[in-house]
Amino acid sequence: MERQGPETHITTEEARSGQGLNVVRWILAISLFLAVAALTIIWVTGALVTPQ
Repeated sequence: MERQGPETHITTEEARSGQGLNVVRWILAISLFLAVAALTIIWVTGALVTPQ
């Protein structure tokens, strides 16, 4: 961190507080897939059970 008068300059690494491992992206992708799969299963089983 470097101060130049009233301004404070920090590096990208300091701003992110660590490394970007894309863990959140993987969690969101897997969660989205599981949510779509669960809703599809609910929809299909509901359509099969409901009388025509």
